Amino acid sequence: MPIVQFPFLKASPNSIERPMLFLTITNPDSGLSIDTIGIIDTGADCCAIPASYANMLGYNLAKGKPKTVGTGNGTTIAYSHISRIDLYHTERLLKNGDTEKIYTTSEIEIDFMQKLSVVLLGVNNFLSQFFLCVDYPAKLFSVRST
Repeated sequence: MPIVQFPFLKASPNSIERPMLFLTITNPDSGLSIDTIGIIDTGADCCAIPASYANMLGYNLAKGKPKTVGTGNGTTIAYSHISRIDLYHTERLLKNGDTEKIYTTSEIEIDFMQKLSVVLLGVNNFLSQFFLCVDYPAKLFSVRST
């Protein structure tokens, strides 16, 4: 399953390059899913995704488990819902469209947050399942499951 020495990517033309992974986020109850990219964020305790994704996944945002979280923009309320994340081999996907899943999480709580525009892959419920090596000067990263 390893992703080895993969280059950082840009989420948009004007953004900086960051370590990112291609994902599918799924609501295990409805079966609805979203294909997206997630930024590896070692400063995030948990995975967080934009609140606007809740409806697309079949969740009622406000019926999630509320919690207060601190962010770089201050304190906000997040609503946690049980979800699953499928990880794809980013390099193969970009080179030849290979969409084989290389890792699937168990059902985990993901925080849905207002004013968030990108998926953040946090430590406790995602990154803790991997060995992660980040080479910031070379803008490369490697990921493999534990």
